Amino acid sequence: MLSRRNIRIKVMQVLYAATADDNFMSKNLVKNYDLKIEASFELLLFNVFLLTKVAEASKQDFKKRKGKHLPNAVDKAFTPKLFDNELLQSFLSDPYIIKLIKKAEFEEKAGDDMAEIIYKKFAKAHKDEYEAYILNPNPTPSDHLEILLVLYKFCVRESEIFIETMWAHYPSWIDDDSLIIGASKKILKAMPLQQGFYKDYLPDDEAVNAFGKELTQFLVNNDARLLQTIGPELKNWESDRLATVDMILLKMGTAEFLSCPTIPAKVTINEYVEIAKSYSTDKSKDFINGLLDRIYKVLDKNNQIKKEGRGLVD
Repeated sequence: MLSRRNIRIKVMQVLYAATADDNFMSKNLVKNYDLKIEASFELLLFNVFLLTKVAEASKQDFKKRKGKHLPNAVDKAFTPKLFDNELLQSFLSDPYIIKLIKKAEFEEKAGDDMAEIIYKKFAKAHKDEYEAYILNPNPTPSDHLEILLVLYKFCVRESEIFIETMWAHYPSWIDDDSLIIGASKKILKAMPLQQGFYKDYLPDDEAVNAFGKELTQFLVNNDARLLQTIGPELKNWESDRLATVDMILLKMGTAEFLSCPTIPAKVTINEYVEIAKSYSTDKSKDFINGLLDRIYKVLDKNNQIKKEGRGLVD
């Protein structure tokens, strides 16, 4: 689910958080990295869970409509099938999801009013589609999926409270949103789900462990070496005057040159330039680009770079 760029951002964030600690390169960095990865996976499932909560608000709507003295045709036809359908129920009936909802306190995180507020706005904003679904006496799985996708699109694109609820409990949403949305759509389109479906969305071992965890461990074990490598290339810059994020990105890029033989140097440099654009100062992208290019050339000249496979591509 997570791309290498997302992995790099998480490693950067772990390092940045650690700068507040005197023991910068502590053994806790790898553990904190693992926690960030777990949080992203949990966020994915919380995202789908919130959708089910919004759909569940249709049950309260059903009670209100049945209590009307002068119900219209839509009121008479209404059932809470937006929630009571085999697609959503296959998610909520998975044993792992049942345990996770309790363990991660999904119900508490969702709050009391969030679902009803979003549901009412959705029913008004997409009145025609929703009423057509309501009036359909025998909806097929495709019919259920179609309206659920409309509802999900509304939640992630038009509902501030939906986004705020996720962001309040999972700050990684701001970094992972596009991947989470894409993976959530895949889960919806795969419904009704087989038990254990979530295993297909577990963080990829190659990206998470072979790349991210090993990169983090390399940074922990080689902090002094990285500083010695970067220092001479700073010239008129003093390392303690650099933006904290810039120094972290320089360390990460240098570590990647040295420890990731299958990743081309240009890919490494471009990735950290892109991260600098989003997470550092306006001038950082050019600074990172120039410094990493110089550092790579020095390492390569000193035969400290070993590239293989795809890493040999310029």
